[in-house]
Parts: sequence; C-alpha cells; structure tokens
Amino acid sequence: MSAILRIDGEVERPLDLTFQDLKSIDERDHVRDVSQFHPKRKGDGVTLNSVLEQVRPKPTATYLTLHATADKFAASVPLSAVRDEGIVVYTLDGGPLPTSNGGPIRFLIRNPAACHTDELDDCANVKFVDRIELTAGRGHDTRPENEEEHEHLHEHG
Repeated sequence: MSAILRIDGEVERPLDLTFQDLKSIDERDHVRDVSQFHPKRKGDGVTLNSVLEQVRPKPTATYLTLHATADKFAASVPLSAVRDEGIVVYTLDGGPLPTSNGGPIRFLIRNPAACHTDELDDCANVKFVDRIELTAGRGHDTRPENEEEHEHLHEHG
C-alpha cells in the first residue's frame, strides 16, 4: 500500500506513513469517532503526539505545517499549542478516509477557536492533508487573511 502521509522537516526520522502504519499505532493512541469533537465530521484517527513520537521532532521544531496538495492549502500552527490537541483522521468504517470526507488525511484540532481569532482556529482543521512538515518558525500558510477570503474558502470547502 502506498504512503498517504509524509512527515518531514525538523525531525530526526522523516517518514512516509501508509494506512496500515497508522492502523498499527497502539490502540491507546487511537481516537474513535471524531464527531465527539466535531459533530459534522466522521471517522477515526490517532493522536498527533503518537505520530510525532515516531519522527522525533528536533528541538528546533517550533511550528507544524499541514500541507494539502490537492487544493494547494497550507496552515502553519505553533507546535506547542497543537501537539496535545491534534488528531490525524485517516479511517472511516474500517477503510481509508475517502476524499469526500477530507481524505487521505483530515487533521482536526479537538477544541479550535473560531476562525480568524487564534493561530489554532477552525481553519487549521485541514482536509486532504498529505504532508506534515515541522519547521523552525512559521512555515507556509495559505489561510485567509481577510473576511472575503475566509468566506470564499468556506463556500468551496
């Protein structure tokens, strides 16, 4: 099975993870039914921390940048703020997360702020994620910077 998630940047051990790799993460690190945090979202995932343990972030890593190549979207958030809140959603009903649900990976923050209010806002819940990059300082970020861009994003997202 081909990789669905690349994790690289300021890490000791860059990885390409497959569906099976994510599925084999210890059950205690799985998050079942993400609708408990986001009622409109479906699927199961693993904690961001469990994924980060595998790549071992370097001390220089201060931001986590989520890349979604399919729609050319990126969001860069402080690693310390998202580390314990992030969920890597990768499966629905036992199979891979379909693109109709934001797959291959949908990144969710358990308790995000409303969009435009914080770096960990709802716009940092990213669909179609295929790469997580750890960076020293803020990385690439295409989140909306004004209300018009924000409305356009949600009309098409």
